[in-house]
Amino acid sequence: MQQIPMTIKGAELLRAELEELKNVKRPQITAAIAEARAHGDLKENAEYHAAREQQGFCEGRIQEIEGKLAQAQIIDITKMKNTGRVIFGSTVTVLNLDTDEEITYRIVGDDEADFKQNLISVNSPIARGLIGKEIDDTVSINTPGGEVEFDILKVEYI
Repeated sequence: MQQIPMTIKGAELLRAELEELKNVKRPQITAAIAEARAHGDLKENAEYHAAREQQGFCEGRIQEIEGKLAQAQIIDITKMKNTGRVIFGSTVTVLNLDTDEEITYRIVGDDEADFKQNLISVNSPIARGLIGKEIDDTVSINTPGGEVEFDILKVEYI
């Protein structure tokens, strides 16, 4: 079984979502099914069918989250010794040599990634190009937008 790297925050968010699904959503859906069932004929009962569909989505998501948490390799980046090397969980400040734009990325697991918040997946082209590199390294990364060169300015383990 392959382990999935995940930050502590990412694991906490998944656990919170799982709690919400099991303790809030699931009982609401069960109640909605019971209420719709009380209306009579189930063959033409749209409320019943909608509630059953919702139940399927909810149960599927519960199983998905439980599977991810079971396979998670939770990494506490704050306990790592800062060597200046880019690793999973580190926060990296780079200078785009084409645009002279300074950008800060945090390398996280797939479920935590949000490019708008500069949280990039460990499996993204940028993260794969940065991992293993050190401060002052120049990295050429093949992105969907073309070849981009970055200078690594700062690496933090926060």
